[in-house]
Amino acid sequence: HAPYMEWSKARPRPEIDLAGSNILDCTLDDLPAAREALALEGGNANGYRPLLDAIAARYGVAPERVTTAAGTSGANFLVFAALLQPGDEVLVERPGYDPLLGATRLLGARTVRFDRAFADGFALDPERVRAALTPRTKLIVITSPHNPSCVAADPGALDEIGRLAADAGAHVLVDEVYRDVTGDTGAPAAARGDVFITTSSLTKSYGLSSLRAGWAIAAPDVSYRLRRARDVVDGTGSIVAERLSVLAFQQLPALAARARGILARNKPLADAFLASRPELEWAPSTGTVVFPRLKGVGDSRAFVDRVMREQQTGLSPGAFFDAPAHFRLGYGGDTGKLREGLA
Repeated sequence: HAPYMEWSKARPRPEIDLAGSNILDCTLDDLPAAREALALEGGNANGYRPLLDAIAARYGVAPERVTTAAGTSGANFLVFAALLQPGDEVLVERPGYDPLLGATRLLGARTVRFDRAFADGFALDPERVRAALTPRTKLIVITSPHNPSCVAADPGALDEIGRLAADAGAHVLVDEVYRDVTGDTGAPAAARGDVFITTSSLTKSYGLSSLRAGWAIAAPDVSYRLRRARDVVDGTGSIVAERLSVLAFQQLPALAARARGILARNKPLADAFLASRPELEWAPSTGTVVFPRLKGVGDSRAFVDRVMREQQTGLSPGAFFDAPAHFRLGYGGDTGKLREGLA
């Protein structure tokens, strides 16, 4: 059970939706030649080879290090399914993305939390990870940029957490689904060593959530285990979606430019709004969302409900991310709607 996902699917659709974290969805006009690329046949037993090659080229890794999945959530689940046994412990950041907790519970693992504190700007602190480690720790889960704040992890902190994990015989999963939209197109966390696993997709940074094109980058032995987990979870992906995903990779610079253009218009609006409101405090964001805190209020849900009821504007309550005084505001969508919603 992931309460945030249940809420996000069941909530009323507002006229102005600032609760999501995607870049504005693409249309077929944003993906030239998409209609011509559609086909129902192709071999994808362990992933569609042109897609594996495209992802591998994007990250500068060998294709055997790539496992495709149904979105980043699907890739994360494959990691959990491949590496965890009932009773194992998983360290997950707090605030954190709710489905990461639900997936580990589903597999019988025990979740242990470590804090990314608002007072520290949601920075990643290796000492908090060190304090949470036990002999049963098998996986450390990090999002970078962080969901829900979109604060990027410090590279030095990642390296130190990698050393801690290696000493403990554990792995580090770094969900990088928001990273591309920040303009950081360097090596993935998985390039830091075999203890690391990177997951991502075409969803948040490129406006292509409908393709469900996700992947994991890992050491070859871990990738083998991920592919065998996929045999059980869903077998293979959709060849239709995978063909279109290859086309998207061929046009990735244009899609990235589209996303940067949206944020160039929208982020200044969100920043100006936050700076104008003395009732709010926040950590600077690098991606498509920001996670303000209401001063002097213990739980934002009454505020979020009132904005929805009176202004038909959707926000995500911070309680779903274990930070009830906060709310998540997405600014990656339509600029006109964002202006209306902020007003």
